[in-house]
Amino acid sequence: MQTLTPVPARVVNLHDHAIEAKKVLSDSAWAYFFGGAADEVTLNANGSAWQALSLLPRVLTPLQGGHTRCQLLGRSMPHPILLAPVAYQRLAHPDGELATAVAAAAQGAGLVLSTQSSTLLEEVSQAFGPSRTVTHACEQPQGPLWFQLYWQPQQHITEQLVARAEAAGFEALVLTVDAPVHGARDRERRAQFTLPDGIRAVNLPAVSDMGCPVNDIHRVLHHAPTWVQVRQLVAGTRLPVLLKGILHPDDARAALDCGVAGVIVSNHGGRTLDTVTPTAAALPAVAQAVGDQMAVLVDGGLRRGTDVFKALALGAHAVLIGRPVVHALAHAGAMGVSHAIRLLRDELEIAMALCGCATLDQIGRGHLMPTRDDWFTAQARSRTPA
Repeated sequence: MQTLTPVPARVVNLHDHAIEAKKVLSDSAWAYFFGGAADEVTLNANGSAWQALSLLPRVLTPLQGGHTRCQLLGRSMPHPILLAPVAYQRLAHPDGELATAVAAAAQGAGLVLSTQSSTLLEEVSQAFGPSRTVTHACEQPQGPLWFQLYWQPQQHITEQLVARAEAAGFEALVLTVDAPVHGARDRERRAQFTLPDGIRAVNLPAVSDMGCPVNDIHRVLHHAPTWVQVRQLVAGTRLPVLLKGILHPDDARAALDCGVAGVIVSNHGGRTLDTVTPTAAALPAVAQAVGDQMAVLVDGGLRRGTDVFKALALGAHAVLIGRPVVHALAHAGAMGVSHAIRLLRDELEIAMALCGCATLDQIGRGHLMPTRDDWFTAQARSRTPA
């Protein structure tokens, strides 16, 4: 780890972290991390959808003993914030995923490590900390450490990744299911983005060794996972499996039928299919479809503690943040990421207090102004047994 960089006093929210990151990242790196697919309609809609939801506070409620603790997949967390999988973090900062892991552990946030990490998964696990259990009542537990998995063209590579994650102490597998191919990322292509020398997906074989050229779409689709592979993964690992990239309630039901432990409502940050629905719009129907039978998380455009509050009100058990992590990492390393997590948690606590909620389980749909049900919610109700 390099010398810790202090966060400038002018940085007081996640938007300020983005401003600082723009100053230090190359145009090419900025295009990769922060661009979206095609016209970036979904990229922009993700944030707008959270902002469009109006809070409806309750007043004069008891707030003594309030906290943000929660349960997720049978373990305790100090708050419901996890860091989403982001590839090639050494492109943003020399310490890359190691800095992110140290910050997440320090702030009690969960961490989901990308298959395309530019740091070995074993090193990230060690940096995150060897123990993720509470031994004394006064201790605050760390968040969970999960491994995000892309199904590989050669099954033995997938199996090796799963085995390594299990051996390294990861607590769950997150299979990304919404990106069998890359989106049409115009901003990246205009910037002529390529990875610089020395940065690659170190947990994977070199592309030339994988037997499936990434630009051969027909061969890629031939190896794309289906529900068959989901069942194989669930049966072949001792770790709980979550599916990332669920937007339709019927897919959430199918995941439940496969024995999946949770779903992440996600549109890949607007990086794959443009004009797809924002996650705030898809979340309620997915949450209603599976109820409390599995964990439901959401990512995409969350930038304020009020956004986290709204996500929980719509049925999520926890949230993931992606681009803000890279913003903070780029200009201030581990200190920046730690600062960003703390800001979001502080804003969540403020929102809870001002809406009359002492604990997360008190947050509900009644804290949002009613809106007209969309098609997905109507579909979920029509398929829910009486």
